[in-house]
Amino acid sequence: MTLQELKKLASKGEGLCLEFKKKAAYPEKIVREIIALANTQGGYLLVGVDDDGTVSGQRFIEEEVFVLEKAISELIQPNLDYDVEINKINEKKGVAIFDIPQSKSRPHYFMEGNRKRAFIRVDDKSVQASREVWEILKRSKNPRDIVFTYGEKEEKLMKILGERNKVTLSEYMREAKLPRFLASKTLVRLVLANVLEIHPQESQDYFTLKEAEA
Repeated sequence: MTLQELKKLASKGEGLCLEFKKKAAYPEKIVREIIALANTQGGYLLVGVDDDGTVSGQRFIEEEVFVLEKAISELIQPNLDYDVEINKINEKKGVAIFDIPQSKSRPHYFMEGNRKRAFIRVDDKSVQASREVWEILKRSKNPRDIVFTYGEKEEKLMKILGERNKVTLSEYMREAKLPRFLASKTLVRLVLANVLEIHPQESQDYFTLKEAEA
């Protein structure tokens, strides 16, 4: 990527597929951004770019890359494929461009001891994936026809969506009088069957009927 192309990319500002970091000061936090990009649509992490998109560069950029690559190898499971390129903007400073494709091995997890957490991208932020998003990512790797019975709980769900166009898991649980695991299972199954669409949020995901493709 040329310096001109880099500046053009940075001028777009942070978004669903683009994250800026001035430096790799807290690599464990930056790793979460990388996971989120890989779990969503892929994108770029630019190290040496200010929050406002200024390509200011960072001294000893090779060391920043070393620190981040070490964190990626130690804190992410399963292993994540990416490319990294260093663009020198002058004799002392450079920018590291991490090119992270949407992963075929998603979901990727951030490892904290025996605990693992998945992250996804929502607009210009990386947020922890809900159990439903996690399950959808995992099961969508091996797409197959999802068979489900249209019963009372599905009928109640369609009635709710007909009245208000969207519903959260907690709303569905309450109004259909279902335990969490059964409500969650129903919503996930209908997303995988292309009946519903999930909209991940920082607070609580919501679900809508999937629009028919033209």
